Amino acid sequence: MTELWKLPAVELARRYRDGSATPMAVAQACLARLDAVNPLINAVIARRDKGFLAEAAAATRRFEQGTPLSAVDGIPVTVKDSLYLAGLPTTCGTSALRDHRPGHDELAAARARTAGMPILGKTNVPEFANDGYTANPLFGVTGNPWAPALTPGGSSGGAVAAVAAGIAPLAIAQDGGGSIRRPASHTGLVGLKPSLSAWPREHTLPGLLLDFDVIGPVARTVADAHLLFDALRGPAAIDRSSLAAAWAAAQPRPAGPLRVLYVERLNGNPLDRQIAASVAAAIDRIATLGHHVETGELPLPVGFLVEAWPQIGQVGLAAMFDRHPEWEAQASPRYRELAEAGRRVPGPRVWQIVEFVRQLRHDAAVLFDRYDVIVTPAAAALPWPAHEAYPPRIDGQEVGPRGHAVYTGWVNAAGLPGLALPCAPSAEGLPIGLQLIGGYGRDDLLLDLGAACEAAAPWAHRWPVL
Repeated sequence: MTELWKLPAVELARRYRDGSATPMAVAQACLARLDAVNPLINAVIARRDKGFLAEAAAATRRFEQGTPLSAVDGIPVTVKDSLYLAGLPTTCGTSALRDHRPGHDELAAARARTAGMPILGKTNVPEFANDGYTANPLFGVTGNPWAPALTPGGSSGGAVAAVAAGIAPLAIAQDGGGSIRRPASHTGLVGLKPSLSAWPREHTLPGLLLDFDVIGPVARTVADAHLLFDALRGPAAIDRSSLAAAWAAAQPRPAGPLRVLYVERLNGNPLDRQIAASVAAAIDRIATLGHHVETGELPLPVGFLVEAWPQIGQVGLAAMFDRHPEWEAQASPRYRELAEAGRRVPGPRVWQIVEFVRQLRHDAAVLFDRYDVIVTPAAAALPWPAHEAYPPRIDGQEVGPRGHAVYTGWVNAAGLPGLALPCAPSAEGLPIGLQLIGGYGRDDLLLDLGAACEAAAPWAHRWPVL
């Protein structure tokens, strides 16, 4: 029999219903897997074994009584350590928040509890969840299950490493500029960055990236990601933009073949050749599914974000530290320096950035009248050494800190949904992913296209050897 920790969430839900598995047995299998592999990758940094098993026991009783709470009742999940979870500190990887216990659940975590999901624990992040790799002074470096000396990416590195290693089938993660999609691509997983506020936000740390940060699911299969997305979605009056997300999701879907634009490169930035070849082959499969595919440049002026992105984060840090000076006093020197740089950004520049974002969202809406889906690589580089913040060279060319991340940040700024899917791995066996991008509210369209891609070229049978 397949080990319980290897089963997809949708299969666990089926087995719970027919009685061939129980949430308690699955929870125990996940904890055994955690004990076996977490020392090798450092994905989970805070455990709640007692509460996790109690929640699994309660779910088991509900299934015995024929009264499950939801479609995800009894399915284990982890929560990223940049998100509030009552009962555990939310450290965000920094000594400044070592004992930060707000006593709340992030709204998505609260909905997961209400749906009956046992929460295994919290997953590692870079300090202030502000980097594309995962290491911090509190908990150290997280490794990629496919090659533990390499990074799983960031900032959701712990979340993806836990799912890829079989510690839990699902994760609740966060994406401010690609922090779900790039790590998913580096670990052979599915990662959805939903449309802005498709999962509403409440009880959050101060944001560093305007309203770009969203919460979304990480899973091994599209069906599993869709299951969790559906379980936790829906508007909440506390987050007014979630009302717009619900309205957009209810609009009629395009009929017939999809109009797809493949954008291989953005503004001439370098791309790893193995990634280019793998994604190109996946594009060919999308065409064989009957969709109209063309290749071209992205007709949006996203180059502005290359310069503006660091300033957005710097201003965000400065604002957070002005509100919480005790956090600044305990933060690592690099983050204090970034905050000082943020304080030097002039007000007119901040306004220029805000106006650019407003115009980008307008232009993106117009663009998605012309296309249904845009496809890009999810990341420009293969995984690099786990202790290094970014790869300094891609395809022989020197790049800066976001050279590997050029494909994802503009999607956050535009408020659009983005879905990372695995495609053929590299010659070394390292995972590679592509990114599907849709119009605002078109999350389900992306998930349906992703499911068709997965059916044409399945990936969930591939497991790392740990």
